[in-house]
Amino acid sequence: MIEFKKPSNFSKGTLYNQLVDAYSFNDKCNKTWDTSWKEYDDFLYDNEEIANQYSFVTVLDGEPIGHISWDPRHRPDYVEIGHNCILTNYKGNGYGHIQLEEAIRRIKEYDNLKKIIVTTNEIFVPAQKNYESVGFKKIGKRDNKDTPFSGKYIDYELVINK
Repeated sequence: MIEFKKPSNFSKGTLYNQLVDAYSFNDKCNKTWDTSWKEYDDFLYDNEEIANQYSFVTVLDGEPIGHISWDPRHRPDYVEIGHNCILTNYKGNGYGHIQLEEAIRRIKEYDNLKKIIVTTNEIFVPAQKNYESVGFKKIGKRDNKDTPFSGKYIDYELVINK
């Protein structure tokens, strides 16, 4: 059974460890983002109220298998999805799709929200397919000048029609 729980239900380091595992398919990911993943984990566990309001951990049969977070500071213009990951052993089973749908449902509850945005890299094909499967539309590509990945960034948006 899938459940969505507050990050505060889990020990500090859980979100970081999930990101390390989820991106373990490419050594460049850990080398590029390790420090920022640690800072992200530290921030959310040091700011429990923010973590519990703007992120959740996806749990399958009592085991945390992924998480997603979002930044609401630009409301009502947009909310930006931040980290979104599923552990390697659980990928390909639809859990990422379920997690993303739940995040969108929660984000849509904000009053007068115009859109949800997210960015991924074109080398992360499963992420692209996941965002497109729930209605995100590509709005453009841009050069990737800040990571060692060869792919361009792809920007997506989901327009909210209330």
